[in-house]
Amino acid sequence: MGEAERGDAAPRLYVSYFCANGHETRPAFAAEAVVPETWDCPRCGLPANLDSDNPPPPPKTQPYKTHLAYVKERRSDDEAVAILSEALEALRARRASGEVIY
Repeated sequence: MGEAERGDAAPRLYVSYFCANGHETRPAFAAEAVVPETWDCPRCGLPANLDSDNPPPPPKTQPYKTHLAYVKERRSDDEAVAILSEALEALRARRASGEVIY
């Protein structure tokens, strides 16, 4: 009944994609469409490909770095001590002159 009103459905091609967790996804494509080599798994979000024996490995994620971690990459401990002592001397000099009250 629905096809009579809208016409015949376009021919479709169902393709199986496999992720590293063993999930199979079968999206439908138009028969004349170019099928992509990779597809995101809707269950786990990992990349999937057409080869069930060799699915793509999960992407490597970089751990979150704090501001301090980035600073430690740029400065050695000796440099940090020198910068801190210089800043403290400047603050003490400003306090001694009455420029900083707290």
